[in-house]
Formats: sequence, C-alpha cells, structure tokens
Amino acid sequence: MYRHPLLAVILLASSSMAAAQYIWLDEHGVKQLSDRPPPPNVPRQRIVKMPSKTVFNPYAEPEVAAKDATQPPSVAERNAAFNQRQRDAAQQASQAADDATRHADQRANCDAARHNQMALDQGLRLSTFDKTGQRAYMSDAEREELRKNAQKVLADCK
Repeated sequence: MYRHPLLAVILLASSSMAAAQYIWLDEHGVKQLSDRPPPPNVPRQRIVKMPSKTVFNPYAEPEVAAKDATQPPSVAERNAAFNQRQRDAAQQASQAADDATRHADQRANCDAARHNQMALDQGLRLSTFDKTGQRAYMSDAEREELRKNAQKVLADCK
C-alpha cells in the first residue's frame, strides 16, 4: 500500500510535534493558545494544557554547564600571562646561552688536555719560565704530575 513506509513514519512523528499546543489563562482570565510555552510569569495552576514532551522551551533556564562556563580572561589577566610567558622565555634563553658557553669552555679545556697529554706521551722536552724569566725544563716528576692532571681532566671529558 505504502511505497515508502519510512516517509510515512516521519510524517506522522512530525505532525504530532506540530500539534503540540499550550493552553493557559493570562492575568485577565483570557484563554491563550500557542505552540510555544507560556511566559515564565504564568503560574503552573493557570496552564490548562501542555504537550507531554517539550521539544524547545525558549523560557527555560539555561543548562547548568552554560552557567558554570568560565568567563574569558580579562585584559589584565591576559597581560599578566603574557608577561609571565615573556619572563619564562627570557629565562630559558639565558639558561640555554649559559649552557652553550659552559659546553664550549669544557670542549676547549678537553682539547687542551688532549694536546698536553699527547705532548707528554711523545716524550718531548717541555719547558716553563721561572721567576727571573729564564727557561727551565721540566723534570720527570713534574712531567708525571702533569700527565696525572691531564688524565683527570680527560676522565671528565666525554
């Protein structure tokens, strides 16, 4: 009989929504008919008829979640957050620069220690200048002490 039974069901469902009517008495005792709910100032005893299910109520209280929604931050709060982010970024940049400088110094010290270790291992004669400005050659004990110090420094190098 019906070629499209789903269409028939949809039409029947929508017609029942369209037939939803509110009937209430206003403050003068006049009967009011509407497809929308009565205003909030109408007491419940004066509503004569209302549909079993309300689809949309424009006078209904907003959802609790909407009431609890956080307000957007004020300009002062946004400025404070911006300033805090700037301070954090400057601190991180300063710390990164300090780390880079420390790393470069450590690398230079390690290179110098490797160079000294190579010179000591090759058996070259090393000399220093004494208090009078004269060249003084290192003894084997001094060379061994320098070798131990160079090994300690190289142990810290990666």
